[in-house]
Amino acid sequence: MKVPITVACWEYDRTRALFDGRVTIEGCDANWLNLPVEETFFRALNAAEFDVTELSFSSYTMLRSRGECPYVAIPVFLSRSFRHSGIYIRTDLGIERPEDLAGRPIGTPEYQLTAGVWQRGLLQDRYGVAPSAVEWWTGGVEEPGRREKVPYTAPPGTHVKPIPDTETLTEWLRDRRIHALIAPRAPQCFIDREPNIGRLFPDFATVERDYFDDTKIFPIMHVVGIRESLVAAHPWLASSVFKAFVQAKRVAESELNQQAALKVMLPWLVSEYESTVARMGRNWWSYGVQGNERSLDAFVRYHHEQGLSGKRMAMKDLFASSTLDVARI
Repeated sequence: MKVPITVACWEYDRTRALFDGRVTIEGCDANWLNLPVEETFFRALNAAEFDVTELSFSSYTMLRSRGECPYVAIPVFLSRSFRHSGIYIRTDLGIERPEDLAGRPIGTPEYQLTAGVWQRGLLQDRYGVAPSAVEWWTGGVEEPGRREKVPYTAPPGTHVKPIPDTETLTEWLRDRRIHALIAPRAPQCFIDREPNIGRLFPDFATVERDYFDDTKIFPIMHVVGIRESLVAAHPWLASSVFKAFVQAKRVAESELNQQAALKVMLPWLVSEYESTVARMGRNWWSYGVQGNERSLDAFVRYHHEQGLSGKRMAMKDLFASSTLDVARI
């Protein structure tokens, strides 16, 4: 008899074959919920509604380090992204380079956001701007009242405070109450091309490529979590879920390289695909711990240094033991 499970994640190209049934999870009867990531995270972290779920890597690591997470992750990285593009600034306040952010008030939706962990880490590692050198303000970018998904106390020496529940970070950026904003989504004032709002790195693609060339890090944003009680009851489950996500990603990879008729509405897709392979290798978006050590090690270091986890988490503490290595033929 198959194990019934409910799976919540977004329908990416790399998960589409799971949603449409081309790939199935061995031993399971899966009910798939296509939800935006913010809703998935909120429902998973507040009520553990799902058996298998997409999770914020940062929020998961926070809870896992405290022994408070109902899920155990598998090294399926549904979202990865370079985040240099997500640092927005007032262009009329003398911010010409990353080092100019020191001493400034900066907004972020939640201090614990995975994107923010990476952005603060690269600002410190690459440009010498430590998190403690900045005044951090948290809140909704466009909608007031946003708060941290997981309760968090800033470490001594780091200023992290919420803005009033009736205000937004976009308003603060317009009013110069913050000089910069780091966020996964572009603020509407940037999208609308309002005056004096720009990116810290206007040519972000070049900067991000240089970052990868120097570090070989492709930042990880989201993981997949499985209800730990289910893994205990069915020890094969973590491997089956991992295998299915790997197979679905392979379907997406094969479709990226279709040249006779483009399956994605980007006219220079073939060029982008070939340049990505040339720079990052054919398995640039890999799942599993092996091959991702640099990205994983950087993340757990940043997370601990920024006071989000009480200890530097080891891979064996983060991921289901059966997925730490894979069978080879």
